[in-house]
Amino acid sequence: MKFKPANNIQDLQYFGEFGGVNPSISDSSTYTFLSAKTMFDSFEGNADGCYLYSRHTSPSNLYLGEALAAMEGTETANVAGSGMGAITPTLLQLCGNGDHIVSSRTIYGGTYAFLKNFTPRLGIQTSFVDITKLDVVEAAIAKNTKVLYCESVSNPLLEVADIKGLSALAKKYNLKLVVDNTFSPLSISPAQLGADVVIHSLTKFINGSSDTMGGVVCGTAEFVNSLKSVIDGASMLLGASMDSLRSSSILKNMRTLHIRMKQHSKNAAFLAEKFEADGLKPVYPGLTSHPSHKIFTAMMNVEYGYGGMLTIDTGSLDKANALMELMQEKNLGYLAVSLGFYKTLFSAPGTSTSSEIPEDEQKEMGLTDGLIRFSIGLDDDIERTYNMMNDCMKEVGVL
Repeated sequence: MKFKPANNIQDLQYFGEFGGVNPSISDSSTYTFLSAKTMFDSFEGNADGCYLYSRHTSPSNLYLGEALAAMEGTETANVAGSGMGAITPTLLQLCGNGDHIVSSRTIYGGTYAFLKNFTPRLGIQTSFVDITKLDVVEAAIAKNTKVLYCESVSNPLLEVADIKGLSALAKKYNLKLVVDNTFSPLSISPAQLGADVVIHSLTKFINGSSDTMGGVVCGTAEFVNSLKSVIDGASMLLGASMDSLRSSSILKNMRTLHIRMKQHSKNAAFLAEKFEADGLKPVYPGLTSHPSHKIFTAMMNVEYGYGGMLTIDTGSLDKANALMELMQEKNLGYLAVSLGFYKTLFSAPGTSTSSEIPEDEQKEMGLTDGLIRFSIGLDDDIERTYNMMNDCMKEVGVL
């Protein structure tokens, strides 16, 4: 039977302790033990079935983790206080002094900064490559390489990773393939395509209301338990934990994720096609002009579309800024970083979410000053939105 991520989420049944249709929130930072020996066993790493301390886990966090693991089709998952709180422990758990990572060159600026500027302090080096060229990826693999790292759909250039091809390389060289799936929840299921670890920033589409931060690591029970180990687990020891109240909130929002992703994708596809007809050359995986359109189509869960992210190049930073300011003035969205909100969000990534990447490297990868990244919202009348955006583009000279 075909993998159905939304069904996997909906098939989970939780009852609150008083019969509520929502699981009860565990509003505790610490948990009692009926015997001193059980507490000792928990600190020895035998905490199965016991709650120790909320930095380790909590019932609320486990409920959310179970739903996210069901969505990605992995054995289990561990939630964190932010997307970076999921990414950084994962990479530090898999790599140590003297190890090497091969990463996509177009990734979220915070991840890039972590790999370029921080992990070398720990003796971990990274080679940044064009992830869409498997021969280039393979050529970058060295004897000390431990991880292949990419985003399903890259931030901000919307390059698409061939996850099956990368998985074959990872298996050939005994590496772990870690995939950040933040831009394409439900649309792409990396673990089903061969990824070893799947990461999300829950802050974005999965939560969907831009009111909290969160992250998750989905993978095998063995790996996730190693992250949570009180002895040497990077998630446990680095402390990027999620609060139970936030876990509960995100779990509730997950129940509408399939509906929201369909609308995000529908609206983004409509705008991308209109922009392309206007001669703007948008980048959107759903367009046949996208260089990896066929790869995305081969990987995708069709009913959820090609996602809610698209970019256009306005030609200059001044035009990009003028257009974004005018669109915000006309209430077409917000000039803000992040994504996955019910309203459209737009930013110039070269001077915001990718500003950690040096200008020469931005140019080399094709990240121009005039690029605008759009996270398309849930507008009911997307044709009206397009017409208003078109007027704004004409007013500032983009069209």
